[in-house]
Amino acid sequence: MTRSAVQLYTLRDVDRPFTEVLELVADAGFEGVEFAYRVTEADPDEVVETLDETGLEVAGAHVPIDQLEEDFEETVAFYDDLGVENVVVPWLDAEHFESVEAVEAAAARLAKLADELSAHGMALHYHNHDHEFTDLGDETGFDAFVDETSFGIELDLGLALAAGDDVVERLRALGDRSQLVHLKDYDVEAGESVPVGEGDLDLDGIADAVAANDSDWLIYEYEGADPLASLERAGSRTNDLC
Repeated sequence: MTRSAVQLYTLRDVDRPFTEVLELVADAGFEGVEFAYRVTEADPDEVVETLDETGLEVAGAHVPIDQLEEDFEETVAFYDDLGVENVVVPWLDAEHFESVEAVEAAAARLAKLADELSAHGMALHYHNHDHEFTDLGDETGFDAFVDETSFGIELDLGLALAAGDDVVERLRALGDRSQLVHLKDYDVEAGESVPVGEGDLDLDGIADAVAANDSDWLIYEYEGADPLASLERAGSRTNDLC
């Protein structure tokens, strides 16, 4: 059964203590959170206590690849204490998708991390932007990356749509590799993130694909201004799609 979560990057500029942000997420009806950025500045014990009090579960955490490679044991221990089982590399520079050879090197680099995380009971996922969809002739850089890897792909629906991808077909093709899905609605003409339901995503098609894949989490993300104004509506809409 797919559950709803919010990517906490959405609320990065909310001027409240981190634990209060978690409470706002729960009040909006989301079932879980995906950590990013501010969690590393919070008291882990207070975070765990707030998760317990609100009933929020941990969908995963976005963790920069350099942090994982340069300080693996401490990073894993920190997120393990928070109950993180899904570690998401949120970004690789565009140069890693400019040729087949570059894609292969990036895939091997991440596969090594996936093996190391697996030994600690964690699963690796990669989160796309739009720069992965380079033209490599017969395929895109993202196509080559997916073919070259076997770990999870957290498809950012809005950014894949912005790159010209058919996101419903992409989700279906990913199958059980798509346990985490980023529900970022997107206005293609304006070139910007919008609250869910206000953009160009085929939400019904996405809901069907997520159900067919039996994805674990549908994770709302919005990068625009005043995210609190639309948070409750987003929670309701995301739950409707699960």
